[in-house]
Order: sequence, then structure tokens, then C-alpha cells
Amino acid sequence: MERRLEIDALRGLMLVWMTLVHVPTLLTPWVNQPVGFLSASEGFIFLSALFTGRIYYRLLNREGPRAMQRKLTLRTGRLYAFHVGLLLLLFVVAARIASGGHTPALYNLLHFYFTAGPTRAALDSLLLIYRPPLLDIIPLYITFLFISPFVLLITGRGARGWKYLLAASALIWVGAQFGLGRALYGALAHYLHVRVPINEMGAFNLWAWQFMWIFGMWCGVRWARNELPAQRWAARAWKPGVVVALALLAARYAQLAGVDIGPLELYDKWHLGVVRFVDFAAVASILIRFRDVLEPLAARPLVIMGQASLYVFCAHFVFCFAGLALSGSSDHVAGWLQFALLAVTFVALLGVARLFMRADIAGPRGPAAAAPTALSSTAASGAAALAVRAVRPE
Repeated sequence: MERRLEIDALRGLMLVWMTLVHVPTLLTPWVNQPVGFLSASEGFIFLSALFTGRIYYRLLNREGPRAMQRKLTLRTGRLYAFHVGLLLLLFVVAARIASGGHTPALYNLLHFYFTAGPTRAALDSLLLIYRPPLLDIIPLYITFLFISPFVLLITGRGARGWKYLLAASALIWVGAQFGLGRALYGALAHYLHVRVPINEMGAFNLWAWQFMWIFGMWCGVRWARNELPAQRWAARAWKPGVVVALALLAARYAQLAGVDIGPLELYDKWHLGVVRFVDFAAVASILIRFRDVLEPLAARPLVIMGQASLYVFCAHFVFCFAGLALSGSSDHVAGWLQFALLAVTFVALLGVARLFMRADIAGPRGPAAAAPTALSSTAASGAAALAVRAVRPE
């Protein structure tokens, strides 16, 4: 199974979807899980893990463990640097706007920051303990990238290592459905005196979502070995997949209408409930089965965004902050301004993608080395816009 552009386009589509959900406009409620119990997060995490497994497994075999560890560590460090830049934007510029009292959504985003104080909030966020809402997926991503070299080294070149790791990962996911995260938090609070409330440590349950990452890496490694029978599986699974996807789509809209469809834990996004895995597999089987039909839909802008996903992913948060600042006391940006914001957002994200689409291939001496500077420029532009808004008379 060779790399195909429609997979990059799908990753780009996940980023567009995520941006439309995160930037507060009238479109947000309509694009939030519109096709069932699925969100952009599942697709983005799985596809990121898929490419991580494929690319770095090949690197491990071609250049050895040191080169693989070095490049994955550099990628993790780059993402952490972006995270620090976004925290600076959030704590320095956005906090100033939120403290004015005219942007409750932005203030609620920074509730712990204002309650605990800037110094403690900054330290805990740098340690990835305090994870502000909206940005909480980045520490999750950093953690997964950090453990990826060890995953590849532990599993080695055989299938047996993966069998045990997948089994252990699945058991941890099951434990997460029954309160493993809270139990571990209680132990950390007791023995290590962690003072960040559990609700300020991010909505995503790390112990549940690690299974999606490990599973995605396993698929990526099998892809690198030409042992991923995706087409054969999809040929058998797509018909029941259509039935399951339609049933869960109906259940999703029944839920929105107020119908009780069962325990929340079964389809909860933050704990990655079992229904979400079933829905993900059903939709995946359909997409893989009809990938030749979908291939012409792989528009060039989506492909470029998918190939530069790390940079686009981080840059989109700048415009999320701008949207929260511009929304004022409303739950979304009002009037024509919301469409102007979306237009500026996607033009800028496509610009970031075009600039850095080859960064990972070029290596640290190429465009990747300039990435922090470019993201800083993007953040600075967003910060300037937010600052103008802060001082503009009402």
C-alpha cells in the first residue's frame, strides 16, 4: 500500500473540520460531529499516528535507532516549542483582553490562570500538567510523539512485540472507561502533591486516547512493511459498515433531539467510548472501499495542508483565540465579521501549509528550521489583531 494523495487530503480535511469547530461562528454547531459519533480529533490522531509509524519505522530500518530517535525527538521538541509560543500568546495577549471583562468565553478559557496566578499557571502548563481548554490536545500529541521512539524500539521488527503492546494498550483503554484516570490523578495528588484540578488537566483522557495512537502506529508500521490488508478488509466490512454508520448517524441526531440512547460512557468523546471506535471503523471501511471514487476529491489545497499538518494544526489556534476575543459576550463572532475571520483564517493556514509542506522532508537545515520563526510571525499577527481589538473603543 503506497502513499496516496487522498490520504494527505483526508488529513487536510480533518484540519479544516477542526478549525471550523474551534473558531466560534454560526457554523460551529453544524459541523460538530455531523456524521455520527465522530469528530476531527479521531481522524487527526489516527492519521498522525499512521504516518508516524510508517515514516519512522522505515527510518529505523534504513538509518538505525539513533537517527530515528533523534528525528522524532526533534519533531517532539518542535511541537513543544509551538506549544510554548501559543501559551505566550494566550497568557500575555489573550489574558489581557479577557481581564477587561468583555469576553467571557476567553475568560472562561483562562479560569485556572486567573485563579491560580500567572506564575503557577505558566509553570504547570510548561510541565504539561495544566492544559488550558482548546489547547489540551497539544500536550496529548506531544506525549504521544515522545513515547513513539520507545514504541518502535520495544516492538522491534517482529509481530510479537506489537501483539503484547496492543493488548496492554487495549487493557489501559478499558481501565480508562472505568476510572483509571481519576485513580491515577488521586495518587499523583497524594504522593506528588499535584495541585492542578483534574478538570484543568484537559478534556481528553490520555489513558483512553493512547489506544488510538498505538493502533494507528501499528497500522503505519504494517503499511511500511506492505502488510496492511486495508483493501481486503474494507471489501468485506463496507456493507455492514454502511448499516452501522447509518444507524449511529440516526442515533446521533436522536440524541441531539433529546432521546435517551444509553449510557454516555459508550459514546463519550473525551474517554473515547466504544461506540466511537465502532463508528470510526465503519466509516473507515466505506472510505477505503470507495477510495478510487473519492480520489478526484483530493483537492490540492487539502493535500498541501495535510502534508504540513503539524504547522497548520498549531497555527489554527491563533485564529481560535482571535474568534473568542471578537465574540465578546456572545457564543460566536457576529455578523459579517465571522465570515471575514474564516476567510482570513483559511488563507493564512494555506499560506503556512505552502511554506512548510516540505519541512519534514528537508530536515532541520531546511524549512523546518525556520518553522518556529514563521509560526511566531503568524502568532504575532494574531496577537496584533487581538491587541487592536482590546484597545478599540466599543
